[in-house]
Amino acid sequence: MRTEDRQALADLLIAARRDGQQLRDLPPHLTPADSAEGYAVNALVADGLGWAPLGWKIAGTNPEMQRRLRLGDPIYGRSFARFATVSPGHFVHAGLLDPLIECEFFFRLGSDLPPSAEAYSVGDVADAVVAAHAGVEVAECRFPLDALPAIPLILADGAANGRYVIGPEIVGWRDRDLAAMEVVLSVNGAPRRRGAGREVMNDPINALVWLANQRSAWGDGLKAGDLISTGTASGMLLARAGDRMVARFGDAYDVELAFEG
Repeated sequence: MRTEDRQALADLLIAARRDGQQLRDLPPHLTPADSAEGYAVNALVADGLGWAPLGWKIAGTNPEMQRRLRLGDPIYGRSFARFATVSPGHFVHAGLLDPLIECEFFFRLGSDLPPSAEAYSVGDVADAVVAAHAGVEVAECRFPLDALPAIPLILADGAANGRYVIGPEIVGWRDRDLAAMEVVLSVNGAPRRRGAGREVMNDPINALVWLANQRSAWGDGLKAGDLISTGTASGMLLARAGDRMVARFGDAYDVELAFEG
């Protein structure tokens, strides 16, 4: 893409985010040629919005999600503090963009993971984590579900980052087997989706290690205070007006959501 085309696409995405709108039928010259260009446009979007960051989201962290999204690897995008809330989360459904519910493990960093010449290990990254939480991403995309574009445009939109409902802290997470922790999403009292931490790159901490190394290669790393959502452990479910949801992690950690009409 030419520099001016990157900025033109970023401007469209900035306006779509501020107005809560979706985009259709972009001209070919506004489609990033590859993932690197998509991530570069996303950086322009984040800078142009000027919103306080929350951290990062990761998606496509298991083979089934990669198949559905036509991915070869996980993807990620910037998330924003204004779209985070603590459970119970209450939303006006009409103000959301094709909201997809994803039950995820969230990690909060207590120290920086700066660019490094050596790849980060699980131990390195775990040492930087100050807390792990049960959580739900209400994913949204500035492109409609019935006309999703090529992946580089999804990356330009921050990998469809949306809203984040932060649930209870998983106490003593380092000594627990997050891979084996069951995750069940119930809607209006009935279980609708089921999975476990192993759905996220075999263990949610592996997704965080992957992101730390991706951002290290990019040249900025991760920052203390960042909240990272590590990808769905329960697949995706489209929320509908009137839904009441509970995402249960293990036997002790519930995240509640409600979607008003």
